[in-house]
Amino acid sequence: MYEIYTVKEQDTLDKIAEEYGTTVGVLVQIKGFGQDDVLLPGNRIVVPVMRKQPYQYYTVKKGDNMYEIAKKNNIDYHLLLQLNGLDKDDYIYPNQTIMLPSKGLKVYLTQNDDTLDSILNKMNVSLDELMKENNKIYLRPEQILIFREK
Repeated sequence: MYEIYTVKEQDTLDKIAEEYGTTVGVLVQIKGFGQDDVLLPGNRIVVPVMRKQPYQYYTVKKGDNMYEIAKKNNIDYHLLLQLNGLDKDDYIYPNQTIMLPSKGLKVYLTQNDDTLDSILNKMNVSLDELMKENNKIYLRPEQILIFREK
């Protein structure tokens, strides 16, 4: 599972990687920036929070755009942007790596007013099915939850 982390004062890639039990290389690959890029407070980056790999990586090719990538992979365009920490006006570049949900998995980004019951209803899954794919559910806005397609 991944979540969106908001950079705080004094954060470094090393500190964030250590906090989430990953490496700087993984953070760089997910976000698509260099190790020397400056992190500014308020920046949002995607960080892995469990060992399962519910995502596959896609390398952007010349002529690709996020809308077409989303359409080809049957994922909501806005959700794909959020998963990758991008805004609709951001450019993507050839050889940039982005995340896509693995085959057979769907993702849901929690909202401010979500409850566990509302999520189970929206996703049409049982609590057991949801917990099988997600180690922890905090119900914080923008937590990424994964579930298996039926």
